[in-house]
Amino acid sequence: MNDTRRALLSALSDGPVAGPELAERLGVSRAAVWKQVESLREDGFGVESGDDGYRVTDVPEYGESAVAFGLDAPFEVEYHDSLGSTNDRGRELAVAGASNVAVVANEQTGGRGRLEREWTAPSGGVWVSLLVRPDQPPAHVPAFTLAAAVATTRAAREAGVDAHIKWPNDVLVGDVDDEDAGETAGRGGRKLAGVLTEMEGEADRVSWVVVGIGVNANVDAADLPPGATSIRAEAGDVSRRAFVQRLIEEFHALSEDTEAVLPAWREYSSTLGRRVRVETPGGTVEGEAIDVRFPGALVVRTDDGETVVHAGDCEHLRST
Repeated sequence: MNDTRRALLSALSDGPVAGPELAERLGVSRAAVWKQVESLREDGFGVESGDDGYRVTDVPEYGESAVAFGLDAPFEVEYHDSLGSTNDRGRELAVAGASNVAVVANEQTGGRGRLEREWTAPSGGVWVSLLVRPDQPPAHVPAFTLAAAVATTRAAREAGVDAHIKWPNDVLVGDVDDEDAGETAGRGGRKLAGVLTEMEGEADRVSWVVVGIGVNANVDAADLPPGATSIRAEAGDVSRRAFVQRLIEEFHALSEDTEAVLPAWREYSSTLGRRVRVETPGGTVEGEAIDVRFPGALVVRTDDGETVVHAGDCEHLRST
């Protein structure tokens, strides 16, 4: 998206704007303003011209300009109808020097999750990767992963889905003790969304972080792997434009205030207070999950005392 289009969307999102004022704010001629408005109409926007100026009356369901319109976060939006991986594209942009970019795709053909697990990402979902360059040491990067899980959970709850977080970043629906949990019992519920974070940096500072977020939004449950669910299945279709905007805004707010991440994560956690089994590189840790420590380590009370787990595959155990 060029700078003129971005400035036009920002100006129109504030309400009616007269043509001369638009031309001055954009630094272009009145004719150029008209061409830009016509381009928006071609993209599916409803734009009326009245006595008080240009007014947006309708916004497309999805797309680059649709997501950028009214977005209350300093992110450039790059949209693709189909893309192998939004994270791969985010890394390409990072290498090219970009920052604060949201790569959004209608579908991913080569999506992946944690531990290189395959991630089904059909049309209708929310597939977005956020490229940021935080002034943080690499050891603090897990906090951004937790922030993404919180942002996703908040957006899902606003969409009517009672989502919660399994450590560290799986966004789930339902519970391990549900009578119909079946094969999802160990997962802690039906998987709604996941987060995959990648980074590059030096010993004392981060060069860039790409946080990939995949949400099964307007997707039929039949098109998802066993044990997964979608917003459509749980609460009906959602406006993907509004959802991804909310997600980006919440992530931005938390990334600007990392001290707020852990309290927010605890609020939505279904792991804390539950017996868990965590497979770690050093062996299995089993006990009660009692807390999470910055930047995202899980504290487990075992028969031998407290163990701090920095990374691992967490399983929720049924109550006895």
